[in-house]
Amino acid sequence: MPAPVELLQRVALFRDLPEKQLQRLSGEFVERRFSEGQELTVEGAGGVGLFVIENGTATVAVDGEERRTLGPGDYFGEIALIDGGKRTATITATSDGVAHGLTKWMFKPLVDTNAEIAWPMLEAMARRAREIEKR
Repeated sequence: MPAPVELLQRVALFRDLPEKQLQRLSGEFVERRFSEGQELTVEGAGGVGLFVIENGTATVAVDGEERRTLGPGDYFGEIALIDGGKRTATITATSDGVAHGLTKWMFKPLVDTNAEIAWPMLEAMARRAREIEKR
């Protein structure tokens, strides 16, 4: 099931995209259900995509230290979406929920053929990197 456009509009990474691009992007997402206690990502493990939480909650831990809680509209895995590298945090579900995932191999052709998607996303990622540096 595609990600709801309304959900993507709440995500900082996609907020500045035009409606047409959001609709196209939403169709590339795949629904993923998760259960309380399930590890959604493991720090140091390989990663290939981005996830946006539609409902439910999860905690983010780096080096075993809890950093923050994620909920509806929050996203994780944006670095892996670009470089496919290792996960920088362990994310564990604290409730049952639904997320929508987008893999690198689904995202790259979309950006290649719709360059106007790339710049707003780069700006959002730069803002996020600055937020992380402040912590």
